[in-house]
Amino acid sequence: MTDDVAQFDALIVGAGFAGIYALHRLRKMGLEVCTVEAGADVGGTWYWNRYPGARCDTESMQYSYSFSEEIQQEWEWTELYAAQPEILSYIKFVADRLELRQHITFNTRVDALNWDDDASLWTATFSDGRKVRARYCIMATGCLSVAKEPDISGLEDYKGRLLKTSDWPAEEPDFLDERVGLIGTGSSGIQTSTTIAPGCGNLTVFQRTPNYSVPANNRPMSAHYVESWKSNYPERRAALRQSRNYTLYNNPGMRSGQELTECQQKALLEAEWQIGGIGFIYTFNDTTKDREVNTAVADFVRRKIRETVEDPQTAEVLSPGDYPIGAKRICVDTGYYEIFNRDNVDLVDIRADPVETATANGLKLKSGQEIELDTMILATGYDAMTGALNRIDISGREGRTLSQEWDAGPQTYLGLMVAGFPNMFLVTGPGSPSVLSNMVPSIEEHVEWITDTIGDLHDRNESELEPVRAAQQDWMAEVDAVSRKSLMREAASWYMGANVDGKAQVFMPYAGGSVTYAQILDQRTSDGMQGFVYR
Repeated sequence: MTDDVAQFDALIVGAGFAGIYALHRLRKMGLEVCTVEAGADVGGTWYWNRYPGARCDTESMQYSYSFSEEIQQEWEWTELYAAQPEILSYIKFVADRLELRQHITFNTRVDALNWDDDASLWTATFSDGRKVRARYCIMATGCLSVAKEPDISGLEDYKGRLLKTSDWPAEEPDFLDERVGLIGTGSSGIQTSTTIAPGCGNLTVFQRTPNYSVPANNRPMSAHYVESWKSNYPERRAALRQSRNYTLYNNPGMRSGQELTECQQKALLEAEWQIGGIGFIYTFNDTTKDREVNTAVADFVRRKIRETVEDPQTAEVLSPGDYPIGAKRICVDTGYYEIFNRDNVDLVDIRADPVETATANGLKLKSGQEIELDTMILATGYDAMTGALNRIDISGREGRTLSQEWDAGPQTYLGLMVAGFPNMFLVTGPGSPSVLSNMVPSIEEHVEWITDTIGDLHDRNESELEPVRAAQQDWMAEVDAVSRKSLMREAASWYMGANVDGKAQVFMPYAGGSVTYAQILDQRTSDGMQGFVYR
């Protein structure tokens, strides 16, 4: 290292919801902060995910910051479930309102992070070759920010237009009179196919695993609904923080499905289906724990698919049958199953007839059938929760790398820190409720804990903080044990890392609920930073 390397109190990696809030908090504390963002603007996940139909599955009034009453009152959401452009505009508004943009370096990635034991500092190497040093690193890298590479051979031979939902072109493509193939039926695939189907010459959806999807019943928000939130935001936010996954639903799911008759179950499920949204999965409080209740909920969705899709064979292929509902992230749609009643939409079951290779003109299936495509769209998912961290060369004490530490699956203490990597903080990392919760309040919870902890370190005049390895091992054992009490492990999901070849399959988020997690975090923090060591 040379003397001209700039030094900061903190380095923030990422300028999405987490990075923006962390920057605001640390600047208010008077710290010198360097924030680095790979994109050309703020937004994080919502900057990159601009594919057609990209939309949040949490209500707008709840998927938003709570730390500023002024921002809550000033911003006007237009829809119950906001689309990507509106969410991105919101994050830009917040960054400008707090005068943060000038403190962010855009179009720059962090390639490496190296800990110096002697100096108690991190050295970051940027993609442009520059280096900076910082006492603290805050990894605001996002849980769904690194796309999974498609496992399709021969893609380099394809001569048509190749698009990815994870890196959609800024100028909206035209699919008129084109033969379009879309690979993947997770949330990105469902939202994209639903949106582009009316404008395609022909759309072929390639599905390997059918997904449970429920209607959003999205709609513009009435003035009365908006006012009901804005006049009661403190009370609503407080109630939200007492809900299982930091989300308020019309029916909070306090009833056990086991306690109800079949007719009562169906009546409640129908009511939630008509309301719409992800709250459907929480109609009963034991949907993801009790197999009999789970089957009743899954059967209800399968009946809805058969009632909607006119062709019985297509309906059968679209109906999930080999994993519990909720074991994969449930999807929320606006007319997804209806598109398969269109004359210009086809469904190809690539579990029954897998893709063998891409060709110059399209895709060749194992059966020998070749489907010619003018445009191929890859909606093949993400290397979730660990992908963004593992793509950075992070080395901690004694040169031990994070990828080595996580070779058998991610290890964290409370999803916030990693033993052997002092002063490196994760926002909604593996081992926290994270993707099983409303992300914005979970992000706020973590950022507030991180910045308060940094302030405490300054007050104590301590140089370093890291978890005790034994405490970390005990916590990950608890995360594993809690997940085994549910049915959520019974699917090859990205929660388990099963969608990425070679990735260790462990259940990554904490499934015990956001309120329980918050109580644990508060108890261990207030009890003398239990499980952490100062140096």
